[in-house]
Amino acid sequence: MTKNIKFLSFLTGCFLLVNFFSFSQSIPSSELYHKLLRLQETKRVLYVAAHPDDENTRLIAYLSNGLHSEVAYLSLTRGDGGQNLIGKELGIGLGQIRTQELLKARETDGGRQYFTRAKDFGYSKNPDETLQNWDREKVLSDVVWVIRKFQPDIIITRFNTIPGVTHGHHTTSAILAGEAFDLAGDPKAFPDQLNNVNTWQPKRIFWNSYNFGGEFKEDPDEVYDVFETGEFNPLLGETYSQIAADSRTMHKSQGFGATAGIGAAVDHIQFIKGEPFQNSAFDGVKDRWSEVEGGKEIEAMIQSLIEKFNFINPVINLKSLMQIRSELLSLNSKAVWIIEKIQKIDELIYEVLGLEIEFVTKQELGFSGEQINATLLVNNPSPVLLTDISLQLYDTYYTASNKAASNNEPIQIPVEFQLAESTPLSQPYWLVNPSEEAIYDVRDQTMIGKPFNDLEIGGDLNFKIDGQEFKTAIPLVFKYNDQVDGEIKQPFTIVPEVDLTLSKETVFLIPGSDPKLKVTVHFKNQLIDGGLDFINLPADKYKILTITDNAFLKERVYEVEFVPNGNGVKEITARYVTSQGKTFDQITNRILYKHIPNLTYFQPAKIRLIQEDWKVSGAKVGYIPGAGDDIPGVLTSLGYQVEEIGEADYSVEKLSQYKAIVVGIRAYNTNETLASNQQVLMGYVRSGGNLVVQYNTSSPLLTNQLGPYPFTLSRTRVAVQEAPIKSNWDSPVLTTPNKIEESDYEGWVQERGLYFVGQMDEKYQTPFTMNDPEEDPSNGALIYAKYGEGTYTYTGISFFRQLPAGVPGAIKLFINLIEQ
Repeated sequence: MTKNIKFLSFLTGCFLLVNFFSFSQSIPSSELYHKLLRLQETKRVLYVAAHPDDENTRLIAYLSNGLHSEVAYLSLTRGDGGQNLIGKELGIGLGQIRTQELLKARETDGGRQYFTRAKDFGYSKNPDETLQNWDREKVLSDVVWVIRKFQPDIIITRFNTIPGVTHGHHTTSAILAGEAFDLAGDPKAFPDQLNNVNTWQPKRIFWNSYNFGGEFKEDPDEVYDVFETGEFNPLLGETYSQIAADSRTMHKSQGFGATAGIGAAVDHIQFIKGEPFQNSAFDGVKDRWSEVEGGKEIEAMIQSLIEKFNFINPVINLKSLMQIRSELLSLNSKAVWIIEKIQKIDELIYEVLGLEIEFVTKQELGFSGEQINATLLVNNPSPVLLTDISLQLYDTYYTASNKAASNNEPIQIPVEFQLAESTPLSQPYWLVNPSEEAIYDVRDQTMIGKPFNDLEIGGDLNFKIDGQEFKTAIPLVFKYNDQVDGEIKQPFTIVPEVDLTLSKETVFLIPGSDPKLKVTVHFKNQLIDGGLDFINLPADKYKILTITDNAFLKERVYEVEFVPNGNGVKEITARYVTSQGKTFDQITNRILYKHIPNLTYFQPAKIRLIQEDWKVSGAKVGYIPGAGDDIPGVLTSLGYQVEEIGEADYSVEKLSQYKAIVVGIRAYNTNETLASNQQVLMGYVRSGGNLVVQYNTSSPLLTNQLGPYPFTLSRTRVAVQEAPIKSNWDSPVLTTPNKIEESDYEGWVQERGLYFVGQMDEKYQTPFTMNDPEEDPSNGALIYAKYGEGTYTYTGISFFRQLPAGVPGAIKLFINLIEQ
């Protein structure tokens, strides 16, 4: 049976992670009991900081699993402006990785996750600078929205409001949390939100006080509560420290693998404002069960089940769970916490029965209008009957089974349907409306705060247990068996029927560079007649040299040559226009790492044309990989012959073929082979080579001898991308072979640089000094020295951001470094 269905969106809430791929009973009875304890508890805590990895996972683990509270972490940003230890993704790509890593962290420590619309625009040294970039009212409204939506009893900030002691984003998160605490209960504050949520006033707000340099000591003039966060949880079989370490280790893109502390540990929270307390941070926080008619009776039923819980045969607990569910439904309340309790008891019932429910297909990607073949699988290993099973894809189409599921006899139902032509792409919701500002353009108020899109393609699964009706949203997923990793499930994703890839994103129209570009048009079904052109570029400014069709790969490759059109930077967009007039101009970006779900997002096929009269030799350049950057691709586009240097290439004889060798970012933090062959590299320089080393963090370093003469790395950086640069204009770095001018320091992105050199040997020369506003100048952005017959350069300038972004002045400067 084939029907046309519309785009499906299921509002499951920010906290529901268990349903993302399927239901399955995979937890022991002790964890079922643990979930029952959490069902009974009604305390709620909101933890607030600025970035993924800022959160105190030990405190979240304790509050969630020790006190059984509902705990949410509000990260103001998605970490888009950080560095990436595991790959090349930066910016919006990195933001998606870190979003999913946060979701994995919360899945581990028992919390849930929220965000504001603020972009992480890179390091900021104080809140004034931060709020010059962020729209203060919008970010503040988002914090208020999350408080009203989540309704916490207490709020805890990771940082305090004292400027200058930490990242400006950090301090701002505490400032805005304090302001939102005052406003969330005021109906005059952001009144438009009240169409969807009610006002809410938390009881009090705290700062999760700390001393990273040693043991924390209480200030006798302040009031604290203290949590024993190093305790062992016998139901989970772990200490909260271990849960916290496992959670923090999910932040793999930041290199935050953690080892659990052993033994007792405490966390302090310092009272900031709200109602005073005597004994506990939760003093005066009412048991929500007592706030609703019939609630105390339900709480008593849960307590009774806790006391008589059957660990040996969990299905025996079903009768009591069903009675509790029936009473919860009879409350007929729209209160957030009651709706959540109903969802949680449903999950408990599914897990007590051991239900396994899947809606799977054998393809990962689909496009609008495509017919999809899928299978619904329902397996119930218990003797309890599941009856009236149906899957509703849309209100005009559903599939039903006349069989009852029980006794470990799975039911499989083929489901065949067609995606509507109007089905939108699986674009992360905060990227749907592009924004150049430091805040994402999210126009649907109900989406603000959510970590990711609602379930998009799937259906409502309906069934009955003992006469009670259940309905749960279940997504369509791609399921396959990997030869190494076994069963793999990934989200089913909607992509364009036609998309493009570019051989490079920047084309240089300079002497010696290649002015050609290959545009590959991919067709998901079959080749479609049409043609390629470029938005914002006249037809006489390019030539299509060849068109090659590959019916087997379902792709058409255009080789294009651009002709000079005047010095400067011009941005154009490639597009494929079908003979029916449909236009396709999107690149499908895929992010694939084993520790998170596959990610897909879309961007216009934009190309930067840069025409300059720079001098570039086009010589052979070696590249030593580090944590990952796109420098090699840019150098290739400039006309250099770039080769990656591998483990077998470390001899002075082999390295001498390269005019220059570029070391990738954080290579001395990550590349063991490089560190163990440092003397070979120094021999290359001594024999006449030119070595250019990009930034490393000060810890951990695989070797302390980074150059031919001693120097140390600091944490100094220049975070303001427009910060003035004082230059020694006679330096060969600024004169040979291209003359650097003041205008070349304009138009940089995010920052000037980071982890500058601190102390250095007097043999090094420093062509720059630079500093952020109201700070002392630093000369450690770039240092170089003659060593033997060659040249050594170390630089903390963020070329890894500037070159892929097509910043002309930075590219010109990097050419000079290679040509020394």
